[in-house]
Amino acid sequence: MRLGEWGERRALSYLQGQGYRLLAQNVHIEHCELDLVMEDRDMIVFVEVKTRTSSTFGAPEDSISSRKRSRLQKAAWGFLEQNDKLHSPWRIDVIAIEASKNRALIRLDHYPGAFDVGLM
Repeated sequence: MRLGEWGERRALSYLQGQGYRLLAQNVHIEHCELDLVMEDRDMIVFVEVKTRTSSTFGAPEDSISSRKRSRLQKAAWGFLEQNDKLHSPWRIDVIAIEASKNRALIRLDHYPGAFDVGLM
């Protein structure tokens, strides 16, 4: 299993433990992949999961460029439009995961509303 897939599974398990409900996973829209699309009460939550086994290139959450942020926002709008949910409240979260080389979880940090977009 790829590291990214392993991280997404950990993130999904964490979010479901917090009461979130999975709507979709690995959705490709607008040349971007939405890792997890969740529902938290009446809020649609698009979750970008970043997983790393080394801090050589910085923390996982620091790897999200402004270009990636823009693509995620466009993909979120595309998902909302395709699913007739343009008037639903939504946000983009980030889950940063650090793991050991043998995939033992070191940390999982959840950043709700990480990009401050889509809040209604």
